[in-house]
Amino acid sequence: ALQRRLRNFRDLRFVSDQILTQRFRSQGGAVLYEQSEPFVTDRAVESVAPGSVYPYANLPTGTAAIAAIQKWGQKVFLSDEEIARNVYQGASADRALRKVVNSIIKQVDGLAMSSIASAVTQTSAAAAAWNGGSAKFLQDVLLAKAVVVGLNLGYNPDTLILNDTQYAYLMSDTTVQTGLKRETSDNPIYTGEMEILAGLRIIVSPAIGVAGAMVLDSTQLGGMADEMDGAFGYAVSDLAVQVKSIRQEGTDGYDLQGRRKTVPVVQEPGAAVKITGTTI
Repeated sequence: ALQRRLRNFRDLRFVSDQILTQRFRSQGGAVLYEQSEPFVTDRAVESVAPGSVYPYANLPTGTAAIAAIQKWGQKVFLSDEEIARNVYQGASADRALRKVVNSIIKQVDGLAMSSIASAVTQTSAAAAAWNGGSAKFLQDVLLAKAVVVGLNLGYNPDTLILNDTQYAYLMSDTTVQTGLKRETSDNPIYTGEMEILAGLRIIVSPAIGVAGAMVLDSTQLGGMADEMDGAFGYAVSDLAVQVKSIRQEGTDGYDLQGRRKTVPVVQEPGAAVKITGTTI
């Protein structure tokens, strides 16, 4: 029952899992990975004469790094009385579960965004503040995209991350609006949502914080290392949150306990660039 309820929380998504899309295996409570692995060999390609042997090249490795898995969790108490006083008794459990899962998402997303912000050092300055009359959203995004592509390391930016305020200004920008399809019901003016800009999928979350706009390659930036220990009684869903219901006979109720054992891994900092100077 808990697993079915978790799967119904479709609107509760981790931003971290959409940005750090790779998955790593943990070993002994930690994950070992290589950071900034070179995308080319250690020697230039040479002309090979007919009948000659191809020259060997080595595959350089990146800097070894290790990250420790942390368990993030909490529990709430749900009394028998609270369950019984609700006409739809499952509603009180849904509400309590949603709050627990939301709290875990907020914590893990905040941790992941902090790790990304610390690791990514590339920047691209906005032409003007995004909350002013001279903002150039599309140009700023395209120039940031060019920074990542210009490294010539095989990165292909596919994601633009924004906070809610930045998203609001972007959607209401006149230049962006005039470039959208007209006379269609899926126009953001009607739907209130803009999914793609300049070939970049837009991800919006308060976890991104003030002036945290960023263009990145979500397939290369990094991933999440989750540890699943198969502990008894936990229900697991595609949210990667584990939830357990524990009966408390002494207090006539249930403890709803949730957790996620994970650590964010930023493997390729060069796959992202911060857009600075937005002021929002």
